[in-house]
Amino acid sequence: MKLADLVVALDAQLADTPDHPRGIEVTGVSHQAAWIRPGDLFVAIRGARFDGHGFMDEAIERGAVAVAGEGLPEGLRCNLPYLAVSDARAALADAATEVMGRPSDHLTVVGVTGTDGKTTTSCLALHLLRATGSRTGLLSTIGYELPDGVLRQPPSHFTTPEAPQVQHILREMVRHGATAAVVESSSHALALDRVRGVSYDVAVWTNLTGEHLDFHGSMEQYFADKAKLVRRAAHSVLNVDDGPWFERLVPLATEGGRTCTTYSAEGNEADWRATDVEEGPAEITFTVHGPEGQMPARLPMIGRFNVANALAAMAGVAATGVPQRAAVEALSGFGGVAGRMEMVERQDGDPRVIVDFAHTPPSLDKALETVRVTTEGQLWVVIGSAGGPRDPSKRAPLGEVATLRADRVVLTEEDHRDTPLEDILAEMERGAREAGRDNYVSIGDRREAIRYAVREAAPQDTVLLAGKGPEETLERDTGTIPWEEIEEAREALRLRRGD
Repeated sequence: MKLADLVVALDAQLADTPDHPRGIEVTGVSHQAAWIRPGDLFVAIRGARFDGHGFMDEAIERGAVAVAGEGLPEGLRCNLPYLAVSDARAALADAATEVMGRPSDHLTVVGVTGTDGKTTTSCLALHLLRATGSRTGLLSTIGYELPDGVLRQPPSHFTTPEAPQVQHILREMVRHGATAAVVESSSHALALDRVRGVSYDVAVWTNLTGEHLDFHGSMEQYFADKAKLVRRAAHSVLNVDDGPWFERLVPLATEGGRTCTTYSAEGNEADWRATDVEEGPAEITFTVHGPEGQMPARLPMIGRFNVANALAAMAGVAATGVPQRAAVEALSGFGGVAGRMEMVERQDGDPRVIVDFAHTPPSLDKALETVRVTTEGQLWVVIGSAGGPRDPSKRAPLGEVATLRADRVVLTEEDHRDTPLEDILAEMERGAREAGRDNYVSIGDRREAIRYAVREAAPQDTVLLAGKGPEETLERDTGTIPWEEIEEAREALRLRRGD
């Protein structure tokens, strides 16, 4: 893209130099000097700790052809064309969108936001779109997929990648023949303009509860940041069961002639409803009430809350043109979400083993409550706590929740890094003792902990492996090792059977 055209797109003021005319070609965008490649625009963002202008020299050395920012600091000179903008973060997103050719304009984009259920709802929507004939890509907290269905990780790990990575991934989807995309849109991504350049066709809202307030500052701001998705989409799918937040979202979703669809998993009046919900050890059945009438549905997941996620996903893809019957029929073929209540294949005589990402006291409490409903025998949990700078105050509460909610508990490692593992285990043990519980054992090596729980569990028992979920590494004081929790579970079952 020509620099002159980018200046117009950003509504920027350009300071020309004779050596760098307006006709120069801009081929990429980044706000990280270390990621700059020849031909890139470097966007200098002023953060809480650092001013990006301090990294201009490094960006220039790596091949930047221009710099954008909210004005050069006094006394600092830029030897490249400098684009003065009013908002550097917005400029980062807008520049990336333009340089990448506005890829989302070529896709039907379903965005998903909310405190709970974003990932599951996003993966459900992806499955439903693909099962009904759409070549669909995914951008989610678990990674991204092109239409080939292979899960990949962005070059840097954020809840949602930064704006240049978002636009690059969307462009790759288009290049590989995608006609639709599901974009899980976190509150951080919306607040920090990481998804600013995404043209959303449908916004799906799961719910809003207190979380991330250290970042947003208040529930009011948290709501305002998430509501950006609803304001940007042509059509919104809203949760009637979300109480006052739903009431506030409706007028936002219908401004300017835009439309919305509603859903309820709790029997409230809505366009999409669920009744006759029955939970089994490996599936949920219910009746869907939608625009095409009543239909029986089967979802191969556990957890009653997933009924709401299924309704949200079906209503979301219906807004793109998928018929209700096709969506309901496709629901039964959903393979689950990696590391989110993921059930391990079992044979006769095996206990039920489930892998989940729950790693905080509230999420562990909810996970154990969910699994308990369909556990016939004893409920086991294998749980650890992170070390290093991560919140140490959750260690004792994890031990408390685990031992109060489960029948048998194995305390172990989870990315203890430079914190002595024995200190972490001691804190979790303290939480258990103070709760008056002694139904636990500590096994520091996570592999051995998993194998112990799987070996000792009875066939009618359930073993929940909590904390790691889909993560691909395990961080110890001796270094980081590759890790796949689901494979560790499978190997533990093979050893139990003597295979």
